Order: sequence, then structure tokens, then C-alpha cells
Amino acid sequence: MKTIFLFFIVFVSQAQTKGIVKDSITGQPIPYVSVWVENENIGTTAEENGEFTINTNDHNKNLVFSVLGYERKVVKVSEAKSILLFPSALELGEVVITNKKEKKQVEIGKTKSVIQEAFDNGPRMDAKFFPYQKEYAKTKWIQKVTILTDSKVEDATIKLHLYEVDENGFPGEELLSKDYIVTLRKGIFKHKVDVSEFNIQMPKNGIFVAFEKLIIEKNKLERTVTDYNSNTTKKHITYSPLVLYNSIEKEYLFSYSGGRWIKLTKEELNPYSTTRSVYEPNINLILTD
Repeated sequence: MKTIFLFFIVFVSQAQTKGIVKDSITGQPIPYVSVWVENENIGTTAEENGEFTINTNDHNKNLVFSVLGYERKVVKVSEAKSILLFPSALELGEVVITNKKEKKQVEIGKTKSVIQEAFDNGPRMDAKFFPYQKEYAKTKWIQKVTILTDSKVEDATIKLHLYEVDENGFPGEELLSKDYIVTLRKGIFKHKVDVSEFNIQMPKNGIFVAFEKLIIEKNKLERTVTDYNSNTTKKHITYSPLVLYNSIEKEYLFSYSGGRWIKLTKEELNPYSTTRSVYEPNINLILTD
């Protein structure tokens, strides 16, 4: 396996807004809330204590707050000092009696690409789509999610998402019943994340799987970069981990940015490429019977 690392330099902005996100009923801080400048690729994550800092102070713009278990909220930047999120109404689903054997396993989503490339896409969240195949009827339970990462930080964390497909073919409702925070080892590893407790069957219209980078202090790497032409220095900040990507022949990729899912074409993702390929996160599923 050959690995190529591609980085995009992000420098610290001084135009920032700070605030805190709390539960509207208990008043307790809500950890790991996603915070976005609406319709822009500027985002961050609330810390474990609910506090957040985002790189904008334009009071004419909106911020989008979302986290599993709470209603999505959009507010003006000028009103973002203290955010109260309302818990989502709980819908009690059917009690599913499972008859899992877990004796047979099959890993799906593997590619022929031997080159793994690591991108720092900032806060953008990319999803990988797994279409349904009739042979999955024999191994219909989603047991594990595998993800290939490179982390410079010990015990870096990401958030895992599984989505059903909506009527327009986009990622729709979350299939996990709670936020799933995954702790990762330092270095390059293929992690296997057990999701069998959620009793998710492979949907007949396919499934989207995505990782969300947590823009929090424990994941932060900071170093000083010197511009020798101007003899000035700037702070360069990145967040671990980097998820490795494969080059796949397809026309588009679904990404979450600015508080919404967007369909990015290969031309938008790589305007200089002459191939029919896009870069897709190295995520696979392990199914069981």
C-alpha cells in the first residue's frame, strides 16, 4: 500500500465568535455539537464543556447548530453567545427480535486502488455510499465499520455517522440512536468499530457512512510556519486524525458543509483532472449473518 499525504494550510483567523451550547431543559452543556457558518465551509465542534470558537464575527451571517438527539437550530452570529438546543421528540420504534448467528462475515466497499491519499478537508464531512446487493440477504446485519486513518495525536476522536437514503438520493435520517464517538490510535491504522449493538440491517436502497472530524483542543496540532521572503511567522493549525482516501471512478461525492448535504461533481472536486474519478474516504462495512 502506497500512501500520499496532501495538506491544505490553514492559518489562525483573528475574526472569531465564541459561545456555549446548552440543553434547554437541564441547562447542562452539550458536548461535540457541530457548528457551521450557514452555506460556507467554515465549521467547528463544541468542546466537551459545550464551549465553541468559530472563525467568523460577521453579524449578518447565520450559524447552524446540530447534534444527534437535539433539534437543529439556526441563529445569527450576533445571537450566538449562549445557545439552547431542544431535545428531539423520541419516536419509539418496534422492538426488533434479532436472530443473529454472527458466524459468517463479509467485508464490503473494498477498492482496487492501492494508493491511499490523506486530505485535510477542514471541517467538511464526506460520505461513502454502499449500494445494496441481493447477496447481502445472507449477511444482512451491519456488524462493524472499518476506517483507515493517520493520526499524529494519541487517542484522537472522530464521530461516526450512518445514514439512510432519502427520496432524492442524498444522505437522510441517522440510523444510529446516539452520538458515536470513536477513539483512535496514533499512527496509520485500519480501525474496526463495532456497531452491532444498534441492530442495523443493510437497507434495501443502500446506506451512507461518514466520519466527522472533531475540531476540538485534544485533536489539535499547532506549529509555527516561517515565511523567509517576508521574514514573518504564522501559526499553522491542523486537527487529527487524517482519514485516508481512495481514487474511485464515479461522477460525484456527497459532502456535508455549511449545515447541509451537497452533491459535489468530479469537476468541482478536482477541476484539473481528466479522469472520471473522485476521492472517497477509505471506509468499509463488515456484514454478518
